[in-house]
Amino acid sequence: MIFSIMLLCVPARADNAFVNQLASASHASAVQLSAVQAEQLNNMQLTAALAWHGASPWINAVNRGARDTFERYGVKVLVSTDAQYDPVKQVADIENIQALKPDMLLSLIIDGISAKAALQKATRQGTKLVLLSNPVPGFEHGKDFFGIVTDDMQGMGKQAAEAVFQHLGGKGKVGLIVHDANYFITNTRDNAFITALKAYSGIEVVAQSGFVKEHDTSAIASAMLLRHPELQLIYVSWDTAAEGVVQALRSDGYSAVRVVSHDLGINNLLNMAQNGNMLASVSDRPYEIGAAMARIALLAELGQGTPLFTLVPFELVTKQNISDVWQQAYRTELPRIISIALGD
Repeated sequence: MIFSIMLLCVPARADNAFVNQLASASHASAVQLSAVQAEQLNNMQLTAALAWHGASPWINAVNRGARDTFERYGVKVLVSTDAQYDPVKQVADIENIQALKPDMLLSLIIDGISAKAALQKATRQGTKLVLLSNPVPGFEHGKDFFGIVTDDMQGMGKQAAEAVFQHLGGKGKVGLIVHDANYFITNTRDNAFITALKAYSGIEVVAQSGFVKEHDTSAIASAMLLRHPELQLIYVSWDTAAEGVVQALRSDGYSAVRVVSHDLGINNLLNMAQNGNMLASVSDRPYEIGAAMARIALLAELGQGTPLFTLVPFELVTKQNISDVWQQAYRTELPRIISIALGD
């Protein structure tokens, strides 16, 4: 097997206890409310708050999925916050939310350690917490929180590796730019990708580097290609981080080097539609994530048991199915600029 890695970093390790439990996770389609439960909820006059990590088309879709579901069951959403990817701001957001005493709180936590105390204050006053992707260290399922909704991280990593294998015809040289921080979802996807890639004996990983800040990936890619101009493809942990890689490849004249990543972003989809460097991405369904989070919180309000992990489906995105996957993931029409690039 050819799998020689020149390590500049090792991907951060995901929490093995949680990773092992992903295999027994529920699926979003199985988490539903009955007509009787719906009637009960509509009579309870419940409230909810949404504390997100940032703002993007992806989180906007999560937000809409949650809000639409809460509205269906008569729940008033008191506030939706944007931490701007700042853990300190997110703690302040949660503290402000706690003062409103919502019945339910949905959140993607940036840093579980720093946010833990503020979350505990909310949960101790009876707020039902449901998390997106990232666990909070030391929190007990069914007591401190009532479920984690996420994408199939291991499945997505494997699918990305399969896309690399298919594009290279089973043989080629690859570079990896992975998330070098302790972050459950990206660590799990990256590690699943690397593990799956090892099964392809003809794929040679000749360079690997890590990043913490998204804007560093452009310089990392340029340096990687300078040392290894023979690279045929680069894997990057997620979409916005991949934008810098695509930009570097275009600027440095590497038109034949392709990129594989995760999630859906307008800039990279436009590049894909124009037959640029972006080859493929693996996308989850953010609207379904938000809707499933809301349903789990509602079940917790009714005193029903809830799954620890709930997974949403994913799709491999290529130029041929951009429009269909976008509409499935975001429940909105494809941006006009991408439709034009596709010739629609």
